Amino acid sequence: MIAGISFTYIGRTYYQLPEELRFEHPMYNLLKPSGFVGHGLGIAGTAFILIGLFSYMVRKRMRIFYEWGKLKYWLEFHIFMCTLGTVLILFHTSFKFGGIVSVGFWSLAIVWISGVAGRFIYIRIPRTIEGRELSVNELQKLKNEMDNDLQKRYGITISNIGKNNFSNIKLKLIENKIPAGDFSKVRKLIRRERILQKRINQLDKMRKLFNYWHVLHLPFALIMLIILVIHVSVVLFFGYKWVF
Repeated sequence: MIAGISFTYIGRTYYQLPEELRFEHPMYNLLKPSGFVGHGLGIAGTAFILIGLFSYMVRKRMRIFYEWGKLKYWLEFHIFMCTLGTVLILFHTSFKFGGIVSVGFWSLAIVWISGVAGRFIYIRIPRTIEGRELSVNELQKLKNEMDNDLQKRYGITISNIGKNNFSNIKLKLIENKIPAGDFSKVRKLIRRERILQKRINQLDKMRKLFNYWHVLHLPFALIMLIILVIHVSVVLFFGYKWVF
């Protein structure tokens, strides 16, 4: 976000010009795709995307890295790096797309949009700390443990609560002579139980959506990588080496 705002402000007068008039702009040699800044943005954006992509794949698929932090944090890192890389590449193109590069960019855009949607689905599938999906039986066991905890400690039966608001539940707690200091704990337990029940009800649906998501996300990611390799190869072939 900061990167996008910064480059938009710095080069706003350049990016607003029609392509045929940009060569007259004083920042043309810096901001054009082959310019010092423009070329650097392309290299940095590509590096961020590759780091975000392959670090997440390695953490997710290679068992020796399972202990290297929670998978959900690696997913957040993956999304952040790929988002930042996409923004930088957008400025690298100077908002002008043509030829095979346009296919690569729109593939990148689809990958990014589908990635955001994939995260929304992913976090709704309960998992262990290591990232393994929990089965329906495991989720039901967790729910039963919460239900038993509420019953034994506070005399509350989830099946009798239904959709009652907490003021009604609080009356039940007062009747059971539960200390007022425990009310917030009960509220959190009930909220967690209801969320878990909702996740159980939606589990099959979310798994199916996640499978469909892969059908869209992975092919376009592959197309993006292939075109990226072609683009970089052509750039190197014609001698554009930035500062190296």
